[in-house]
Amino acid sequence: MAIPHLTAADGTTLPAIGLGTYQLTGSEGAAAIGQAIAAGYRLIDSAVNYENEGAVGRAARSAQARDELVVTSKLPGRHHRYDEALTTIEESVFRTGLDQLDLYLIHWPNPRVDLYVQAWRALIEARERGLVKHIGLSNFLPEHIDRLVAETGVAPVVNQIEVHPYFPQQEAIDFHRAHGILVQAWSPLGRGNDLQQQRTVVEIAAAHGISPAQAILAWHVARQVIPLPKAASPQRQDENLDVFGIKLNDQEVEAITALGRPDGRLAGQDPATYEEF
Repeated sequence: MAIPHLTAADGTTLPAIGLGTYQLTGSEGAAAIGQAIAAGYRLIDSAVNYENEGAVGRAARSAQARDELVVTSKLPGRHHRYDEALTTIEESVFRTGLDQLDLYLIHWPNPRVDLYVQAWRALIEARERGLVKHIGLSNFLPEHIDRLVAETGVAPVVNQIEVHPYFPQQEAIDFHRAHGILVQAWSPLGRGNDLQQQRTVVEIAAAHGISPAQAILAWHVARQVIPLPKAASPQRQDENLDVFGIKLNDQEVEAITALGRPDGRLAGQDPATYEEF
């Protein structure tokens, strides 16, 4: 199954869907990730704080398609200082057992600590050393991104943020598109809430003969957002991947977007104040 790609301002291309791997750990996790790669996933998302870089690396090393994979990890907040950040990136590469990581992100800006510019300089250096191929961000607000670009001259290829129908993030998406930064969505299906039972979603899914989850993922695809759904079972992995033939019309996209709420964040994690170490 050929997955479309989206292109950032610098020409970097990323698959239009990826696999979230949070809680996919150990041998079972490695097997589930390997199965997803065999099914056609090429973008694999991980993080130091997920404690599964080893499982991700094991699956990637076993795959026939290593050169097609975009294996991702993220720098935790406790290691934003320049030297610590570089060492942490090296350890991420070592843990995966790969020659380099394809994409490395800063997990959260932690603005009160105010070391994210140091962390970004470390990611730039890691890219220059060949430890990582591409660099980006996660949970950064436009003002954080503007500051990074102003102080380093280097823009991220991607920002991974919370996006789902209860929190559509239209303004943020518009900002990223204007700057040629790709958007990845974490918790794209809303993580265990009632989103898939919403009447709007159910009716649109029924009209297309698809599942509610597929309707939501097709909404992401229509907005040129890269969803990262987590799934361990082969059935769910296949279903989540099979969304590129689904074409929602503008009214359907707008109807799902209209489910957005002012308090739509799943856990109130506002990057302006939330910190993760």
